[in-house]
Parts: sequence; structure tokens; C-alpha cells
Amino acid sequence: MGEQERMVEAILFATAEPISLRELTARMPHGSDPAEALVHLRKRYEGRGVNLCKIGDAWAMRTAPDLGFLMQRETVETRKLSRAAIETLAIIAYHQPVTRAEIEEIRGVSVSRGTVDQLLEMEWIRFGRRKMTPGRPVTFVVTQGFLDHFGLENARDLPGLKELRAAGLLENRPPPGAGLPGPEEEPEEESTEGQSELFED
Repeated sequence: MGEQERMVEAILFATAEPISLRELTARMPHGSDPAEALVHLRKRYEGRGVNLCKIGDAWAMRTAPDLGFLMQRETVETRKLSRAAIETLAIIAYHQPVTRAEIEEIRGVSVSRGTVDQLLEMEWIRFGRRKMTPGRPVTFVVTQGFLDHFGLENARDLPGLKELRAAGLLENRPPPGAGLPGPEEEPEEESTEGQSELFED
């Protein structure tokens, strides 16, 4: 097992992206048990400068959360998301799998193709399975890259409504225009409708 731990450790440090258990099994000698090796490695790295983290169905070595400030010089902000993109991303994360029509119903405004394209290009969302409803609309779900960026094991680790309100990220009063029927066409970046519903489920 000690040798298997070394092999898993070597693969994790050499791989830029999180790697799945299936990929580890395929790379290691026949009869290896990378799952058990991961359990031992995770314990071994507890309290160290880097931790072994589970991200979705994959594993990766990541800087310990309390040492993140040391990496600030390495962080480059490549683009700033619009308010429309942030709202759309939040809806997908909390309601996945979700269709474009469902996103528009929650936000109260139409979702522009550019907003969805930007999130797809960033690889924070991807197409999910088609819904078994008339028209078989495509759904959207968040990606492993999204989970990795925000340090989440899965979407269930997202903060709840009470946590967001306590942090001051959600207003307690209803948004302007709440209760108006149907999606409206208006500039997405200026939309404030539907905020109270973003994290309800």
C-alpha cells in the first residue's frame, strides 16, 4: 500500500486537472487499489501546506485554505462577470439541471445567448441531459471546473439561504418589481428581478 500511495501521490502532483478514480486505476498496475491509497494520503496530508481534496468525482492536491493568502500574487483576474452572468450561474448551481426557460422564469428576464456562451466558454457550466418534456429542452449543470474554482466537493456544499443572508449577500426585502408577470425583455446587466428566488430550493 505504501508503494501505491507513492504512485497516486506522483500522479496527483503531475496532473494539472483533478483526476478521477477511474483514471487513477487505469494508470496504475493491475490489482492496485487507488481508492484505499487516497484514504491514506488524505489523512497523511491533513494539516499540511497542501491538502488532498475531492472535487466532484475527482481528486486533486490543493493549497490549504488558510494559506491561500500566500498565492495572491499568482492570482490573475482575467474577466469580470456581468450581473446577468452571476445570476444565471447561481441559478444553474442551485437548481441544476435547469433549462433556459426555467432560468428566465426565476430571473424574470430573458437570458441572452452571450451570457450562456460566456459561462460555457469559461467551462463553469455544461450541457446536461435533455428533459423528458415536450420539445426535449436541453438543461445546464455546473462543471467540475466550477467546483474546483470555488473549493467545493459537490454542489450540495454551496451556502444555504440563511448563510447568504447572514453574510449580507442577499437582501431581506423583496426585489423591485417582484410579482410582475412573465419574463420581460430588458438589458440583463441592469436587471434586479428574481433575486429573492435565486437560492430558494
